[in-house]
Amino acid sequence: MFSVVQNMAIDCADPYELARFWSAVTGRPLGPEDRPGARETQVLLAQGPVLYFNRVPEPKTVKNRLHLCLRPETSRDQEVERLLGLGATFVGDHRNPDGSGWAVLADPEGNEFCVLRSDSDRAAGS
Repeated sequence: MFSVVQNMAIDCADPYELARFWSAVTGRPLGPEDRPGARETQVLLAQGPVLYFNRVPEPKTVKNRLHLCLRPETSRDQEVERLLGLGATFVGDHRNPDGSGWAVLADPEGNEFCVLRSDSDRAAGS
């Protein structure tokens, strides 16, 4: 016997707005019943678990113990710039001169996530 991961739950102050950000990040839709002011929303990913956002009263105060790692279709650096334009903030640079590594960003509510090298970056050795 085993368990299947149903969703990744993300606590937040404004589930609908944060889900809209992550919908833009992933290119995937919100749940069909999600509306502004909702206590719970979700982003329906093409594969894997749903991103589930639920309202909590307290703000985020410390570093995430669990976070998302994104592998972009474009180059890592192009994706970092796109995500910053969507409202992410830059947290840390762990990119190396040989092209390995990742960039750490935070979503509009401060939840950290990583942007990894794309497959094309890895194939090119950058």
